Amino acid sequence: MQAVVLAAGEGTRLRPLTEDKPKALVEVDGRPILSHCFDRLLELDADELLVVVGYRKERIIDHYGDAYEGVPITYTHQREPKGLAHALLTVEEQVDDDFMLMLGDNVFEANLADVVNRQRENRTDAAFLVEEVPWEEASRYGVCDTNDYGEIVEVIEKPDDPPTNLVMTGFYTFTPAIFHACHLVQPSGRGEYELSDAIDLLIHSGRTIDAIRMDGWRIDVGYPEDREEAERRIQGDFEADAEATGAASE
Repeated sequence: MQAVVLAAGEGTRLRPLTEDKPKALVEVDGRPILSHCFDRLLELDADELLVVVGYRKERIIDHYGDAYEGVPITYTHQREPKGLAHALLTVEEQVDDDFMLMLGDNVFEANLADVVNRQRENRTDAAFLVEEVPWEEASRYGVCDTNDYGEIVEVIEKPDDPPTNLVMTGFYTFTPAIFHACHLVQPSGRGEYELSDAIDLLIHSGRTIDAIRMDGWRIDVGYPEDREEAERRIQGDFEADAEATGAASE
């Protein structure tokens, strides 16, 4: 399955870390966020990485070249920061079937395979990894509501007054139907073409979108303190693994 990674962001809230490089190259535990993303996608058997670049795009292209661990990389360019739906349309001509989508500013240690398996087994139109966050944090994300069958029935991008605290995590699977919806999206109040609006169009056209509850953790690296938290989580996992290995060898 192809994997799309959106990595065009500037990361103004991460300054000064992003003064000379894009957000996706900010290091977490000594490695760029984008490398963490690629590792997770290769674990899911991604056979091609489609990377959307923008701000200081040459830094990403020079760093990774045309392949990562033997998996080919194709780059597309989002020339203006007009939102996630706008960014996704830059890969439309390269995508030929169902695909994974990951936001390139997230660090995951979670059940991403459950999302991919749901897409493959049920042939849904989309499947999202979702999590419950504290109510006061929900307005930072795309907030979603589900029905009794675990299907997403509404998505609202960064609402001032969130109707739920269930949010999208930055990992999705889609069929190519999402591209038609992205073409129909109108600019939001923020002046951007929102992926959440495209998802709402899918929902209202009768498409099925399944929500998979997250088992594990993820950090959306939007602020310096998020980067620090991601490093603590990763190092904590490593310590736990080391303790388990040591106990097993005794």
